[in-house]
Amino acid sequence: MIPFVKSCHPGRRALASVAVFAFVSALTACSHPSGPPTTASPTPPTVATTTARLGSVTPSEHLAGIVAPFENVAISSTLSEPALSVNVQEGDVVRAGQVLAVLDTADLRATLAADLATAASAAASTAHTVDQGGLSIAQGVDVYNSARDAVAQAQATLKRDQIDLGRYQALLQHGYIAEQQVQQQQTTVLNDAKAVEAAMASAASAKSAMLANGSLTAQGGLQSTSVAQAKAQEQVALAQAQQERVLINKATITSPIDGVVVNRNLNSGEYPGTRQLFTLQQVDPIFVLLHGSAAQVADVVPGRSATVLASDSQHGTFVGQVVGVLNQINPGSTDFQVKLLVPNPTGRLRPGMPVEADVSLQPLQGVLIPTTAFTDDRQTAVLVVQAQGKVAQVAVVCEGSAATQSVVRGLAPGARVVVNGQSGLSVGQKVLPKESATQE
Repeated sequence: MIPFVKSCHPGRRALASVAVFAFVSALTACSHPSGPPTTASPTPPTVATTTARLGSVTPSEHLAGIVAPFENVAISSTLSEPALSVNVQEGDVVRAGQVLAVLDTADLRATLAADLATAASAAASTAHTVDQGGLSIAQGVDVYNSARDAVAQAQATLKRDQIDLGRYQALLQHGYIAEQQVQQQQTTVLNDAKAVEAAMASAASAKSAMLANGSLTAQGGLQSTSVAQAKAQEQVALAQAQQERVLINKATITSPIDGVVVNRNLNSGEYPGTRQLFTLQQVDPIFVLLHGSAAQVADVVPGRSATVLASDSQHGTFVGQVVGVLNQINPGSTDFQVKLLVPNPTGRLRPGMPVEADVSLQPLQGVLIPTTAFTDDRQTAVLVVQAQGKVAQVAVVCEGSAATQSVVRGLAPGARVVVNGQSGLSVGQKVLPKESATQE
């Protein structure tokens, strides 16, 4: 309530009224401001960013599979001899050349002795044939030489008697000798001619016999073929003996590999028959067979490294190498196989274990960003901070990822990329970028 001031003088009353009005006006001015209130602008949020740069990554493909032995060896025997001893049990670790079992060889050794005796007899027969053949050849040469000498002697006698016959005929013409003597000489010449023919026939026969006998060193001829036959009989006996030695050696069954005995099917005293006696598996190195679709194995090539983790193993990871990419396992299927060779010196990987593996692919080069920068699971876009501090979205194509880094196409090097692409930022929003050391 405004006090009312009384005054005795009219002029003073007017002055008092003016003063009261001024006071009320002042109070009214204080209670009603002249303009609307002002508000302060909010501070932009701080966002972790990183600079896109050129680099390379080695992507990998994650595949599952199973462990398989490097070699699976099934051992059987063609012998019908009983087992004397069996030296291994299932689960034993064996080395190449280690004796697994020994079969009885008594009858084989007896057969070997008989074959050796036959070979010795054949060898003696060969020596006898050689000596006999040499004698026959020498005698044949001597007979032929004698026959040639006889031919020469008969021819010389014939020639001499022919000369005498001519002289006798000349004497007969002059009446110095009787005609009977000439006739006797003619008979002698005829006999000499027959003797020459007989000697030549004997020489031809001796030559034929000599040629038929042949030589001991040259091929052909009766004697050389007889020697060859005797030697062949000796070789047959020696070959039979060697065959028995091979069978005796087979009676000692040894391991062809370094591995593990996974099956034993023979006991002492048993006959092997036709069954499988032992199954051995080589497990160092060992194979890992991974399965994947066509898209998963498209970029896998032999020679690339792979990290293997056995799901039921507590001993860490194993490092192997791709040795083959196999085509579809079953015709018409889309299941392909990647074959890894993995060192396994401690034997911790066992055939049949399920495993998972990261198979490294070919290195990729391009613009590097953090894998967390993608705005969606399809990895088709990232957020960047422009020069004025506003957020913009850039469409990209992910070429490949490895660990925390990805190579993309569609983004220029030097762009400031928001590290967390799914942080809820809006396009056009103003932010304060803060460089993050997310790329190494």
